Amino acid sequence: MHKIILEGIKLYAYHGCLKEESIIGGNFIVDISMDTDFSIAAQTDKLNQTIDYVIVYEIVKTQMAIRSNLIEQVGQRIINALKKEFVNIKRLEVKVTKLNPPMNGNVEKVSIIISE
Repeated sequence: MHKIILEGIKLYAYHGCLKEESIIGGNFIVDISMDTDFSIAAQTDKLNQTIDYVIVYEIVKTQMAIRSNLIEQVGQRIINALKKEFVNIKRLEVKVTKLNPPMNGNVEKVSIIISE
């Protein structure tokens, strides 16, 4: 089994339950970990034999642009879109982190992780 990881995908988005969040937006970080078999790509040096991480980035960017109240929903949409695009993913983990969430307290970030 092989692993492809995209870490620190930084995006600005408008997720959150507060009305202000839908107007002002905020900073988010997405991390993706995919278990797959890229042994053929490793031998042939052919991009079409592995998971193209440029496409992964575009999927994340597209899903993050769709506003949601909850980052839980955003994470599940990313999972669903990646599984649809890449049937050779054996295991997938998505972490969505919201930086400086608007709370009555000093909280640097909040994250959700979905593994399938």
